Amino acid sequence: MDRSPAPERHYSQRIGWLRAAVLGANDGIVSTASLVVGVAAANSGRTAVLVAGIAGLVAGAMSMAAGEYVSVSSQADTEAADLARERRELSEFPESEREELRRIYVQRGLDDQLASQVAEQLMARDALAAHARDELGLTEIHSARPVQAALASAATFAVGAALPLVIATLAPARYIIVAVTVCSLLFLAGLGWLSALTGGARRGRAVLRVMFWGAFAMALTALVGRLFGAAV
Repeated sequence: MDRSPAPERHYSQRIGWLRAAVLGANDGIVSTASLVVGVAAANSGRTAVLVAGIAGLVAGAMSMAAGEYVSVSSQADTEAADLARERRELSEFPESEREELRRIYVQRGLDDQLASQVAEQLMARDALAAHARDELGLTEIHSARPVQAALASAATFAVGAALPLVIATLAPARYIIVAVTVCSLLFLAGLGWLSALTGGARRGRAVLRVMFWGAFAMALTALVGRLFGAAV
């Protein structure tokens, strides 16, 4: 007895929020851990370290939300302008737009007759959607969502930033640098693994990538803290 194939799993519909979430969590861990390590390397006390870390958490979350909202809103504005222009062209030059769509399908491998039929039928059903998808490359899955991106970035940044702060609070004062560094690298490894799993990508590469840049950032910040701390 034949069995129907299992439904295919696709991950592209997650791109909008996954990118913002991974960026927020990664930035939260790296920036806060680096800040904590840098302040601690300057021979500051635990209170100064925690105050700096909390300030970095709040400022970073707000900055991430604002930055994502502004940048994705700019993308949304561009998409809206392109759609408005396309809508106007469809109203004024329908035959030229149909020919443009036909040429697109010919370039993709259809013969002239089939391309003409496809263009005719798609434009009869929803001309703007056809041109948005096949001419402009705009789809519902990849459309800009500023509020979603802002909320995802701010929330995940706050969660990521809280992790090294918890370690800095619990670790003995003399081991704050080591504890925050090691634990933050483990957090980053987990984030890389989770993001790759969610997006269907290679996990080993994602883990190494986030750990490398996290370690580099913390090492550089610790060096700056040590140099300026010694100078003061």
